[in-house]
Amino acid sequence: MAQANKTVETDAAVEDFLARVEPAERQTDGRTVTALMARLSGEAAAMWGPSIIGFGRYHYRYDSGREGDMCRIGFSPRKAELVFYLAGLEDDDLALLGKYRRGKGCLYVKRLAGVDMAVLEALIVRSIAHMDKVYPQ
Repeated sequence: MAQANKTVETDAAVEDFLARVEPAERQTDGRTVTALMARLSGEAAAMWGPSIIGFGRYHYRYDSGREGDMCRIGFSPRKAELVFYLAGLEDDDLALLGKYRRGKGCLYVKRLAGVDMAVLEALIVRSIAHMDKVYPQ
């Protein structure tokens, strides 16, 4: 039997989670990103696992047989930095963003004040378009 995703949508309240985020700047940034992603995606924010705020959902199935559901876009306001879960982005797309680092499938930003918000918005829109193409609703 294929292993399912351990990160699943929960009934936890997004605002309750954000109220516990530290430091205060990360909490404020988290609220800003939540509002931005909700506006751009047209989806309500939901908790995925204990610390990811996600918007929308899609079902994936890998050739290995592993399958599950995950948010279409999301982020996590961790203590050290904001972690964005955005798909379909190329390095060139990030050139004008500002201060960030990149990991496998993640974009890490220490402070929203350190990035160009118009560029971040464009990256989120690009990721949504990518997900709509690869995983039509």
